[in-house]
Amino acid sequence: MSRPWLPLLCAWLVSIVATGSAVFIGEVMGMTPCVLCWYQRIAMFPIALVLGMSLYAEDRRGAVYALPMALTGLVIAGYHSLLVAGLVPQAWIPCSAGVSCANQKLSIFWGLELPWLSFASFAAIAALLFVYLRGTRHDL
Repeated sequence: MSRPWLPLLCAWLVSIVATGSAVFIGEVMGMTPCVLCWYQRIAMFPIALVLGMSLYAEDRRGAVYALPMALTGLVIAGYHSLLVAGLVPQAWIPCSAGVSCANQKLSIFWGLELPWLSFASFAAIAALLFVYLRGTRHDL
């Protein structure tokens, strides 16, 4: 029995967990996001909506629309992860005022910091969308 929609469902679930986690950390825990975190939220939040509508309507185009957002978020999260790891020079830090992008104060899951988790979420979503789109290519 073929389930071509399964990677799309998994990508949607990852985006729902990432979106819910970001809202929980910001609104319930009261942590103010840095500039790069805001950019990652801007990329992630619409993915949850687009993929949910795509699943409901059984429409492949939602994955096509969500993939560029996931790849954009992956690049931002990758840069943020390198910044937190200290591999990016201090002069390249985009956060000049407010919460520092380089000094993350929250680590979860055995010391993983939020930018690494964001990177993993965007990477998983992008990979799942590639699998889904490749598997449904014949439906065009």
